[in-house]
Amino acid sequence: MANNPYQKYQNTQVETSNQEKLVLMLYNGALKFVKQAKQGLKNNDYQVTNNCLIRTQNIINELMITLDMEQGGEIAQNLESLYDYMNRRLIEANINKSIEPMDEVINMLEELSDTWKQAMQNLKKERKVQKKQQVPSGGISVEG
Repeated sequence: MANNPYQKYQNTQVETSNQEKLVLMLYNGALKFVKQAKQGLKNNDYQVTNNCLIRTQNIINELMITLDMEQGGEIAQNLESLYDYMNRRLIEANINKSIEPMDEVINMLEELSDTWKQAMQNLKKERKVQKKQQVPSGGISVEG
């Protein structure tokens, strides 16, 4: 797989991305795989469905283990509970060959992804403001 240009691009993107972007990439990957699982189920391709649901669960597990419970406090605890719930729904979807739990997880992941994008935009704006407020060493700040 190392000779695959797409895989090289993906590896480079992951290796050079900041932490905020990596979380967004994980959400996007989870969404992609759960949608593929749903399509697999519609096509009665249970192998694809199973593989994609497992990949989705692996991504959700990665999101869960990277939570900083100390610094994240209540938000991290709520996300952990939500990720756990999504995993249980995906297991249910896989066992029962049911689309409804997949749709529920898709909706939750889309909402989390949208919220994360907004948080990234807010953080970017905040960093710009902080950068403007910083005074270079030896410089003079004139306010007013």
